[in-house]
Amino acid sequence: MPFSLLKYGFSRTYPARRDIPPTPELKRYYDIVIIGGGGHGLACAHYLSKYHGITDVAVLEKGYLAGGNTARNTTTIRSNYITPEGIAFYKEGVELYERMSQELDFNVMFSQRGQLTLAHTEATLRSFKARAAMGTHLGTRTEVVDQKEVGKLSPLLNMDYGGPLEILGGLWHADGGTARHDAVAWGYAAQASRRGVEIHQRTEVTAFEISGGRVRKVVTDRGAIACGQVMIATGGMNYETALKAGIELPIRCYPLQAMVTQPLKPWLHTLVSSVSLHTYLVQSSRGEVVIGGGSDPYQLYSTRSTLDMKEHLAAGAVHLFPFLQNVRLLRQWAGITDMTPDYSPIMGASPLANLWLDCGWGTWGFKATPVAGKRMAETIASGRVPDILKPFSMERFRSFRLLNEMGATAASH
Repeated sequence: MPFSLLKYGFSRTYPARRDIPPTPELKRYYDIVIIGGGGHGLACAHYLSKYHGITDVAVLEKGYLAGGNTARNTTTIRSNYITPEGIAFYKEGVELYERMSQELDFNVMFSQRGQLTLAHTEATLRSFKARAAMGTHLGTRTEVVDQKEVGKLSPLLNMDYGGPLEILGGLWHADGGTARHDAVAWGYAAQASRRGVEIHQRTEVTAFEISGGRVRKVVTDRGAIACGQVMIATGGMNYETALKAGIELPIRCYPLQAMVTQPLKPWLHTLVSSVSLHTYLVQSSRGEVVIGGGSDPYQLYSTRSTLDMKEHLAAGAVHLFPFLQNVRLLRQWAGITDMTPDYSPIMGASPLANLWLDCGWGTWGFKATPVAGKRMAETIASGRVPDILKPFSMERFRSFRLLNEMGATAASH
């Protein structure tokens, strides 16, 4: 044992100072109140304080820090979407992840290993060609690869030659990767806290006081707070939170489940998704194989895992990599996804003058954490929605200018 480590262990100042200060008393007024202490809310607080000089900010979280969908996702990061608006948005998100550890002075364990989405039919291959062409045009590293190249990218795959699920090719997205979800949240929280942002855990918003088309106060179980501006970023509870302000969002919520295996030596060096099997796999830095798939087929506010989804995910994983059949599962969990009709988020203005929305993230919220935080901070600070966010306005459902990203989910992640 190094002497310095032994000395640190017996130091009177041990443990070191906390990255996140204890929850303070609520003030009577804040310039900005952010509802939701997950990745998006914390990222917005960081960018507001660092780049816009706004530090009179309260982040309200009814549970514990980043304990909702931020802690329950499978950490996939990518920009291989379908619409030009979606690709441009998530491309900026990937670029922010690439330099996030330096931005936050916190190792978020970003691993840009690429994503391989498998095609089992000619129709899927044709759709991949359209996605690759649009992605290349907008500057992402996305291309269609043939059967031989798929085998090179993931040599242990079951190609099922001649079978009903033969792998004919794939969509290779070299920009794809993963990051450590709790590190991302804690990195943003630590930076925001150091600049004076207050993070209030165990603080539930129960109502809004509204007059003159504005939110005057946010009512919590610890008291009411007068505020200048408010942002809602509560993940799977966005619909319920907005409804308290009299706003009904075009959102329906579904559980989304995933599971992990026991740790294995490194062998899966890319993210692998199968559209036909609705299954995807990625190996974590600890060696666990993370397995996920599509959302549950029913509306429900629940984070309970189910046997039928476990069987479905296990069957897909074993088909793709048959040697996994005797590997033990460690745990299974679920999150709540807030889905919009066009599988794209809602960002920007609400019907209330000082209430901003960061909602409708479905299964793609984690990958958008830095770009949503950055651009929503810009929106709140300036009072104007930047061009990159305008297509995601809630108004698009009234004008029928939808952004259909349903085919880009690649097994709902």
